[in-house]
Amino acid sequence: MATATHGSAILFPSPAFNPQATLQSVQAEKATALYGVATMFVSELELLSTGTVPRTGFEHLRTGIAAGSSVPSHLMSKLHRELNLTGLTICYGMTETSPVSCMTTPTDPLPKRLDSVGRLLPHVHAKVVSATDRTLILPIGERGELAIAGYNVMKGYWNDAARTDEVRVTDYEDQGKVWMHTGDEAVMDAEGYVKITGRIKDLIIRGGENIHPLEVENALFAHPAVSEVSVVGLPDEKYGEVVAAFVVPHQDIALGPDDSSSTSTSTTTTNTNPKASAEQAQKQKQKPSGVNSVHTHKSEPDSKLLTTGKVREWVREQLSGHLVPRYVFWVTEYPKTASGKIQKFKLREMGIEWVEKGRGEERGID
Repeated sequence: MATATHGSAILFPSPAFNPQATLQSVQAEKATALYGVATMFVSELELLSTGTVPRTGFEHLRTGIAAGSSVPSHLMSKLHRELNLTGLTICYGMTETSPVSCMTTPTDPLPKRLDSVGRLLPHVHAKVVSATDRTLILPIGERGELAIAGYNVMKGYWNDAARTDEVRVTDYEDQGKVWMHTGDEAVMDAEGYVKITGRIKDLIIRGGENIHPLEVENALFAHPAVSEVSVVGLPDEKYGEVVAAFVVPHQDIALGPDDSSSTSTSTTTTNTNPKASAEQAQKQKQKPSGVNSVHTHKSEPDSKLLTTGKVREWVREQLSGHLVPRYVFWVTEYPKTASGKIQKFKLREMGIEWVEKGRGEERGID
């Protein structure tokens, strides 16, 4: 609608998302805005880092929208720096809230634009409640489940009253206000900025301690050798759950030697990284569950070498010991929804299968 009212154009560079076609379209048409989800932006930046697409021709880009999933602050900084997207805004919402509830603006302070999803849109209300007691509204600065109310909340799921009642709750003590419980863990500051800290169902409970996957993901995403990362919890007899990291390295990064004396891989290659090999990528498509695993290479300079030990040490230095992944798996891609969201339940299934085969674990880690 905005393009129609402002006399601008929408570019559709390919039938389905193609990062190279997208960047080339931006260059050729001198686009001023770029929309996408985090995984799309990561794919585009990867093409720039490898020289597949030249870094020139993006000076006209200035704004756009990032939505669909959490956008790490490190990724936002790279988009500002490498694609000139200094006016990029983050939208937060869900289909059930039509869809946007919170949004950053180009005039927000930079730290807020990098590390929050902004503030509520007009006529939208929010509260952060206890994940175990929805009647308990938490104070400013405390993590809990984000609930949204307003004109944008759905009427319900079609022919599914039970599921509707689980997430759409009427507060009769507040003039019958209807709250949509998002399932997202969030924290709100005194200025009204909302920060999403993860999905409640993705929370890892290790020995009674809550571990937020997004915290570990953001730390690993800042590693110079890591292109993408997704963290899930896997079953463990001692702790109940432990951290597992599925890591996609940059294309010019070699993997190994595997310093765990165990292999987290199932396909052998002598390339520095199979993402750089079209032939290997084709072979990897035969792997189940949409997750492609990769093997290691043993003769690269240390600066271009990523090992499971380096991954764990990075987390230990950036965060703390109990957040260090017990399991590290090298992958080239993730199972995703049509909108680009990573399907973590499939990663869990694959992780459980790989653990049963003795992959990914560092010997002696506790």
